[in-house]
Amino acid sequence: MLSLLGGIALLLVGYWVYGRYIEKNFQIEPDRQTPAEVLRDGMDFVPMPKWKNAIIELLNIAGTGPIFGPIMGALYGPIAYVWIVLGCIFAGAVHDYMIGMISLRNDGAHLPELASKYLGRPVRHVVNIFIMLLLMLVGTVFVTSPASLIADITPDFIGMGLITLLIFAYYIISTFLPIDKAMGKVYPWFGAILILSTLAMGIALIFGDHQIPNVTLANLKNVHPEGTPIFPALFFTISCGAMSGFHATQSPMVSRTITNEREGRFTFYGMMIAEGVIAMIWAAASMSLFDGQTLAEMINNGTPSLVVNQVSVMLLGNLFGTAAIMGVIVLPISSGLSAFRSLRNILADYIHFKQDKLRNVLILTLPIFAISFILTQVDFNLLWRYFNWANQVTAVIAMFVATRYLFLKNRNYWVTFIPGALMLYACVVYIASQPIGFNLGLGWLTYSLSLLASLAILAVFILSGRKQKEALDPYSFLLNDQLPIGQLAEMKQ
Repeated sequence: MLSLLGGIALLLVGYWVYGRYIEKNFQIEPDRQTPAEVLRDGMDFVPMPKWKNAIIELLNIAGTGPIFGPIMGALYGPIAYVWIVLGCIFAGAVHDYMIGMISLRNDGAHLPELASKYLGRPVRHVVNIFIMLLLMLVGTVFVTSPASLIADITPDFIGMGLITLLIFAYYIISTFLPIDKAMGKVYPWFGAILILSTLAMGIALIFGDHQIPNVTLANLKNVHPEGTPIFPALFFTISCGAMSGFHATQSPMVSRTITNEREGRFTFYGMMIAEGVIAMIWAAASMSLFDGQTLAEMINNGTPSLVVNQVSVMLLGNLFGTAAIMGVIVLPISSGLSAFRSLRNILADYIHFKQDKLRNVLILTLPIFAISFILTQVDFNLLWRYFNWANQVTAVIAMFVATRYLFLKNRNYWVTFIPGALMLYACVVYIASQPIGFNLGLGWLTYSLSLLASLAILAVFILSGRKQKEALDPYSFLLNDQLPIGQLAEMKQ
C-alpha cells in the first residue's frame, strides 16, 4: 500500500514542482491572445472555461490506455509503478504540455504542421500519413474496447455488432457538432462519472482487506508469467498511463479553446498527472486481486475488459461495480470521438479541403468510419500491438518537435531530449525485435544494432538543428513568438 500512496503523492509533487519548472522554461505570456480568441469560428476555435478544457483534455487523452495498459503492465509486477510515476512526471506530462503550448503559439496547429515548421517540410508528409494511421487505429481500438465492456454488462441478445454500430452512430453525430456542443456539453458528465468511479475504486482498494504489493529491491525484477522482457515491452504496454504519442494529436485540439496561457500547466501537464493516478490504481488493483498467471489467462482469453469487469465487481459489488465499469466506458468513447475528429481535421488540412459545409464534412467522415468499421473485425490484441508501436513513434516525433522548439529559443531542451531519446531507442529495439518489424528477437545483437541506429538518428537530428539555428535571423517566425497570432499566420503564408 505504501508504494501506491507514495506513487500518487510523488505524482502530485511532480505537478507542483517539476510542472512549474517546465512552465517557467517555456516562458508563458499570460497577456498574449490565444487562437480561441483570434481565430474564433464557432466550430473548433471556441473559448471555453478552464475547468471544461481540463476535463475535455483528460477524457481525450485517456481512453482505455491508463486502464488496459496498467492491467497488462501488472504482469511485470511492482516495477510497473516505477514506469508510471517517472514516465508521467518526466516524460508524458512534459510531452503533453509542450505540444499543447507550442500549438497554442502556432494558431492551434496539429502535430504535422508543427513537425513541418520545426523539423523541416519533407517531414510533414511522413508525419501526416503516420498520424492519420495512428488515429485510425486509436479510433478503432476505442470502438472495440468500450463495445466489449458494454457487452459484458448487457444481455446476450444485444450483441457486439449492435453495440459497435451504436457507438459509431454517436461518433458520426458528434463529429458534425461544434466542439463546445459535442464535448463541452457532454464531457462534464462523463468526467463526473470517471472521477467518482476512480475515487470509489481507490478507496475500496486501500481500505479493503487486500495485499497491495510494494516496490522493494527484492521484487524489482521481471515476474511476467510468460517471461516477456521488461525492456522495451513495458514502455509499449503502459503508454497512455506514462507517455503516449496519441496525446500529441489531442492537445492541439484543446489549445484551440484555451483563453489564457496560464491554463496550460493545469490543463496539459496536470491532466497527464491525473491519468497517472488512474493508472496507479488499476495497476495496484490488478496485482492485488490476481496472481500473474490468472491475470495472464484472463487477458489472453479475451481482452483486458474481462479484468475490468472482475476488478470492479470484486471491489465494489455488482451494483456499484457496474457503475464503475460505466466510468471506464466513458474513457474510450470520449477518446474515440476526439480521435476521429482530429483525423478529419488533419486530413482536411493535408489535402486543403475546407470543412465549412456539412457536405464537405460528410465526404471525409463517412469513408473514415467505413474503414474503421472494417478494422473492428480484426483481433483486438493485434490492433493494440500495432497501435502501441505507432503510438510511441509519434511520441518520439512530438518530443523532437518540442526539443527543436526549445533549442531554437535557447532554453533547456534536455527536458524533452532525454525522454525523447530513450523512447527512440525503445522504438528501434521494438521494431528490430518484433514480428511486425525485423523479427530479430531480443539479444545483444538487437540491442547493439538498435543503439547504433538510434545514435545515427540523433546525430542527424542534432546536426540539422544546428544548421537550422545558424540560418535563422532575428525576424524569423521560428523565433519571434512575440508577434500577435494574426501576424504570425500571415508570415507563415
